[in-house]
Amino acid sequence: MKKSTQSIDVLCRLHTNLTDEDIEKIKEISQNLPLIADLNRANVFIDCPTNEGKHAIVVAEASPRTAKSVYKNPVVGKFAYEAFEPAVLFTLRTGKEMFLNRAITQEGKTVEQSVVPIKGNKNNIIGALIMEKDISEKLKHQDKLKALSEATGTLSEILIGLTENRPIIPEVIEESLFFIDQKSRLMYFNPSAINLVYEVCHAECKVGVPIDNYFPCLKDIIKSSEELLMKEVKILNKVFQVKKITLGHHPKANGTFIIFRDLTELREKERELVVKSVVIREIHHRVKNNLQTVASLLRLQMRRGVPEDSKIYFIESLNRILSIASVYEIILSNSNVDDVDIYQLIEKIGNMIVYAEEFENRNITIEYSGPKIKIKSNKAVSIALIINELIQNCVKHAFKGISKGYIKVNYEKIENELYVEVIDNGVGYSPSAKPSLGLDIVKMMVEHDLSGYFSIERAENGTIASVKFPLDRE
Repeated sequence: MKKSTQSIDVLCRLHTNLTDEDIEKIKEISQNLPLIADLNRANVFIDCPTNEGKHAIVVAEASPRTAKSVYKNPVVGKFAYEAFEPAVLFTLRTGKEMFLNRAITQEGKTVEQSVVPIKGNKNNIIGALIMEKDISEKLKHQDKLKALSEATGTLSEILIGLTENRPIIPEVIEESLFFIDQKSRLMYFNPSAINLVYEVCHAECKVGVPIDNYFPCLKDIIKSSEELLMKEVKILNKVFQVKKITLGHHPKANGTFIIFRDLTELREKERELVVKSVVIREIHHRVKNNLQTVASLLRLQMRRGVPEDSKIYFIESLNRILSIASVYEIILSNSNVDDVDIYQLIEKIGNMIVYAEEFENRNITIEYSGPKIKIKSNKAVSIALIINELIQNCVKHAFKGISKGYIKVNYEKIENELYVEVIDNGVGYSPSAKPSLGLDIVKMMVEHDLSGYFSIERAENGTIASVKFPLDRE
């Protein structure tokens, strides 16, 4: 045991606030662990509270030679957390014994655990002596009984019938479970419930005590005539979902389950998401306003006069800016700050270009067809610019010498790809024509931003420009 006592000395001095006298007491008890383990056919440990008091650390252990060990690997030096071993932390805090509880081992196994406090010479709690037995066979039997937990009447009958011996409700469930009689007096509670009462009231949870002595906020919930009631309550800056299940008037099953579920972390994440959504929406709003400000400056410059041969470039730049602004307008009009309706976007851009003031004397109509599809805002900006350039290209070049023009924008989703076509009945595309800046922009954005494919070709009557790209690739 010399090596073992040295390990105790090192671990206690490194992780605990125990005095030299306390450490010697722990060493003395540790020498008897092998005999205790063999006699009880169980694994035995000594856990001591860590410096901050939130966890415990295993400082000594012994495996039985008379039975199969629960553990494959040594656990000395490992930390014991309250979520997995609530009985250990409860004993270290209160000095109360805990017998035949369920716990999760360092290796993820479920064991039956008994815990007694180790007291120093000044009657202070310096550690906990823990005994753990493998209950895998019992758990197999318990799994068969899980189906019964769906029927509250059957479950309560089993619970009430075994109250004087051992309850069979799983001890490792996360929720705090209380069972009360018609006068609100506690008849049963699991280890999680014990810890909750201690955390809220710094008191021991006792059978026969009215539950509203510990939780005054439950009075109205218990008095309610509803058999099944769920309500959120706030206790010590934590949010809990309280569920009340009142059982029928069966002779052996008459009472109420009160179940506490901690929703604090969930509500905090929801709050963070709301804040994030508000921030993103504000950013989109500012981007839209800035784009519209730039567009207004361009319009002002055009009204003050620009050379006629430069006017078309101002109009093209203005439409590109307004096409991007359209994305943010649509985002701000929807509840989801990251999704954009493709039909709404294409229609807004197409109408803006075709029915603009500078083209009011030209007889051009435009139609749209496609299913309701939403895309992410980053892709929507690229699509907005692509649609802008293709429609603008039609209006600018396709209908020279033609009295009446027609443009149709089609799109469809096939498997995970989006196909977009812009069709006109104009003079037709000429491959030998000088490449335009607009089509260069389309080609670059389709290939580089959307990882897609762009083609434009002369049709029997007019031109067909096609875009194809995957929807899920970033």
